[in-house]
Amino acid sequence: MRTVSPTSPTSPVASFPSSPPEYKSRAPEFYGFVAWTSTSFLFVVYVLWALLPDECIVWLGIDWYPNREWAILFPAWSIVVVLLTYFVYFALTLHGTPAFNHTSTIADSRGQFPKLSFEKGEDEKRALLSAYAPFANHDTTPELYDIPIGIVNRVLYGRKNDLKGKTGHEQEL
Repeated sequence: MRTVSPTSPTSPVASFPSSPPEYKSRAPEFYGFVAWTSTSFLFVVYVLWALLPDECIVWLGIDWYPNREWAILFPAWSIVVVLLTYFVYFALTLHGTPAFNHTSTIADSRGQFPKLSFEKGEDEKRALLSAYAPFANHDTTPELYDIPIGIVNRVLYGRKNDLKGKTGHEQEL
């Protein structure tokens, strides 16, 4: 009889009951217990240091300990550090974000545009329009290209000269 792994292309359903793993480490349980115990112990020591009078701490045999004002300053400074961390990450995100009118917000590195060929005396806009002109015919099947935002705006909204003679309501449409 052929043994098949619990989920394989030939047997996608796992067998029931599933076989237990051969070896399972209990190290995460011990690490979690040590972390929980040490955190609880340090919190109790912190509370005792902050609340017990000096005589009790000296009676316990502790000759030197930090000033009590640090019981308030340390949590306050920790909160400030956390808030500053959020502020710095937010500021770095804003700094790395391009402006709304930057071309990287409109086109990405995966955009596919037709090759532009410039003739003598021809500007970039005319070359761009002539590159897309063959695809404007209704009987052709165009290749798959991204359309630059300038052409989209010109088709949707017309040229600036076309809007001068219209009233305010017609300009909004």
